Amino acid sequence: MHHTPIRRSLTLVPLALALLAPAALAQESAALPPAVRNAMAQASPQAIAEYRRKLQEYQEARAAFDAEAGAYWSQISEKRKTRNAKRRSGQQVTLDDYVLEHPPLYSGPKRPVNPEPEETPERPRKPIPVVADFLRAAQELYQFTPQRPASEVEFKRAYARYALASGLTREQAVRVYSFETGGTGSYDVQAGIEHGGKRAISTAIGYNQLLTTNSVELLAEQGHELIRALSEKVAQTSGPARKTLEHKLGVLKRMVAHAKSVPDTWSEHEKIGNTAQGWAMHAMVLDVDVGPMLQTHKLLTSVLFARAKGYTRPLTAAELEMMNLTGDGTGLDMVTMPQAMREQVPTSNFFQRGGYERNPVAIRHNTVAKLLAVTDTRMNSNSNNAGARELAGAF
Repeated sequence: MHHTPIRRSLTLVPLALALLAPAALAQESAALPPAVRNAMAQASPQAIAEYRRKLQEYQEARAAFDAEAGAYWSQISEKRKTRNAKRRSGQQVTLDDYVLEHPPLYSGPKRPVNPEPEETPERPRKPIPVVADFLRAAQELYQFTPQRPASEVEFKRAYARYALASGLTREQAVRVYSFETGGTGSYDVQAGIEHGGKRAISTAIGYNQLLTTNSVELLAEQGHELIRALSEKVAQTSGPARKTLEHKLGVLKRMVAHAKSVPDTWSEHEKIGNTAQGWAMHAMVLDVDVGPMLQTHKLLTSVLFARAKGYTRPLTAAELEMMNLTGDGTGLDMVTMPQAMREQVPTSNFFQRGGYERNPVAIRHNTVAKLLAVTDTRMNSNSNNAGARELAGAF
């Protein structure tokens, strides 16, 4: 989640520049990276022929793999549609409704390096907004600055109070926090800027790593509850503090109204989340009053979703994390699966191809049982870290 410089795209060189003196061209050549200069000097006909032979081998191997993988992931998609249809009609989902083979993984030759220099225009990266951007947007659009906690433990105590009152357990809150932040994360920690990281990799912030889209969606769907809870706090406060809270409540109401102004779908909320309006809403995650409520509802919506679907047993923290990571519908698919099926069903059944192939954890721990087990193991380990112990103490 964060700023990466936009790289300049390549531009065409005017014809007049091609008429410059040889000395200028020599200077330009000297400025080329050593690898490119060496390639230009050393690319013999034999090297080029060998490259083309290896390239053909690679392309043939890759085409064969893509055909096999395409068929596999089409089957995954069809099975998913079948399961969804059966659930809608109240039918029992069985082992036959899953693909039980693991997906093919490419093991052929790597793409060879071209000995001749290639001009490959670099696609500009869209910068990822960071906390400073969220704060700036909130100030510019709402004349609002989130009230930051005086200390980390103040935020943790506010989170613990609201989470317990709303129906989350200490185990669920602490273990999910341990998994999401490594047991050390602060209320304003952003994905990528942690444990020495320098560059944000997404807009995910805080104990349960809310994305901008999550914030917009929670304001749209849980806004009435957020407004009710903050209104109660206003009623119990007096003096200057009350004026501050009243302003915050007015801002919250405006944000909720905007979030509700579009259809209640992830894609529509994502569109807002990718704008300054969404960034401003996301700044509420940092507020000591509203932030704990947003963090709570990120998990509570999954608990309530499972309950509404008839799943009455309390979710373990690992099960709740599966819903937190993959979405409620997909996560519940794993959660409601008997242990015997968990041992047999590959994790690929719950991913799109691209997401699976970029997820080494799901590939390595390739059944539902193994994925839940490694999640539990990581929670066990990280729960011993200082931040997790502090959060547990706040409950």
